[in-house]
Amino acid sequence: MPEEPANNLLTDPEQAAALFEQSAAIMARLRAPGGCPWDREQSFDTIRKYTLEEAYEVFDAIERRDFPHLAEELGDLLLQVLFYAEMAANEGHFTISDVLDHLNRKLIRRHPPVFATEASRAAGNEAMVDAAVEGTSTRALRNWEEIKAAEKTGKTADSTVSQSRLDSVHRAMPALAEAAKLGSKAAKSGFDWPHWRDLLPKLTEETAELEHEAALFENSKDPAHQARVEAELGDLLFTVVNLGRHLGVDAEMALRGCNLRFRRRFSKMEEISDRPLEQLSPDELEALWTTAKRTLASSESQTPIPNREQPR
Repeated sequence: MPEEPANNLLTDPEQAAALFEQSAAIMARLRAPGGCPWDREQSFDTIRKYTLEEAYEVFDAIERRDFPHLAEELGDLLLQVLFYAEMAANEGHFTISDVLDHLNRKLIRRHPPVFATEASRAAGNEAMVDAAVEGTSTRALRNWEEIKAAEKTGKTADSTVSQSRLDSVHRAMPALAEAAKLGSKAAKSGFDWPHWRDLLPKLTEETAELEHEAALFENSKDPAHQARVEAELGDLLFTVVNLGRHLGVDAEMALRGCNLRFRRRFSKMEEISDRPLEQLSPDELEALWTTAKRTLASSESQTPIPNREQPR
């Protein structure tokens, strides 16, 4: 086993429990009558986008090894858990205690070498695994996967819902990656465009449908039209992602590369402009963008975009 570093910090369980209890109480107060109006108005659908945002900010802090910032970002991510649990409690579904119970039972269930086979069984483990991992992470991981597989088998046996070949594509993936996986899985059944060129007319079709719905929403401001705009934009993005799949391009990495180029070019605009950008006309901004793009062209072609792993 690796030695503990000399500066290893030890968690005080009592202090952690007290602080967590305080956090849960604060969240409950924010959602209670007389609490924060914004927090009280939120729903699972309105909060979910912030959950992804916070997860990516945690990912970014880890990449930069910015540990003080990481502590803050993990707190923001924990806030999402507390928020969902409090909303669920308000609607009579479950409480934060249920969330913690599920987590604790899972950790004990999947670690028989640490908590003993009997405790693992009591927590719901139905897999026959070797508890003697002898300090080997490979064996510990194999046990984890076997126990997890047994859990899934049990859930499938209890379910009356038919299984789809797309069920193996996790909904928790980033949306661009999920779209590519769904297209790839469907293609194995023959449900796919024969050639990447066949997607180009589809792009035109989806763009026209988006334009139609956007015009309706612009004129009516009807939320129903806005929902259709979102749906049509999703169809367009799904088509673009599958075009990338046919061309052998990962849409997530392509967009990350585009984002990085935009950052560089916009920063160059700020650098070379003799006035604040807010004071420039649209034509002047376009000309400045063209200059920045031309200035950075040689360096962008020589500097590879970092191929950073996507969060799982």
